[in-house]
Amino acid sequence: MSEEQMESLRQALIGAKKEQGLEATQALLDDNVDPVVILQEGMASAMFTLGAMWTRGEVFLPEVVASATLFKMCNELVEPALLASGGEKIVAGRVILCTVKGDLHDLGKNMVGAMLKTAGFEVTDLGKDTPLDKILTAVRETSPDILGMSALLTTTVPQQKVVIEALKKEGLFDSIKVMVGGAPVTQEWADEIGADGFAPDAPEAVSRARALLGIEVAA
Repeated sequence: MSEEQMESLRQALIGAKKEQGLEATQALLDDNVDPVVILQEGMASAMFTLGAMWTRGEVFLPEVVASATLFKMCNELVEPALLASGGEKIVAGRVILCTVKGDLHDLGKNMVGAMLKTAGFEVTDLGKDTPLDKILTAVRETSPDILGMSALLTTTVPQQKVVIEALKKEGLFDSIKVMVGGAPVTQEWADEIGADGFAPDAPEAVSRARALLGIEVAA
């Protein structure tokens, strides 16, 4: 019964089927399945599958966002059981995301944020057209593991370098990892400005974020 419900949960998350997902999650909890197993083998597994489907062009942003919303709802059921069993909320890492100053595009950033959340990261989204001071303040106040910056315009890409230079000047750079992305952004640019990571798409952003923090993904 538990394995059937686990597969039902995975398929519900992939297909964003709210009622099925919530029922399967509750059934697993009622069967006293370890909440960590539900999170890892059911929920996280489904979202990694969804990420691969996104890469292949088999699903699109609205579907992924819907699945991410359902993931959050299922997670709200699992967390109390996790805490009751003496465990703690599993957070892969803390990430700040933003689109740099002068750039009003946020579709890619939002996609990355959704995928990171479903992979267990705690995400703070500063939004688009983000001023330098707002980024620096957020880094100081929240002490993230990773700062992710997006730029979709060739005219705003240099702002990523401005932020990195400011982080260094303020003594904040060495305490975090910096990832950059966006249509005009390349690995060569990331290397040039001293960024720790670059990702061309959302699933790869999750993989790179995990790698930067030394988090292994089960095969």
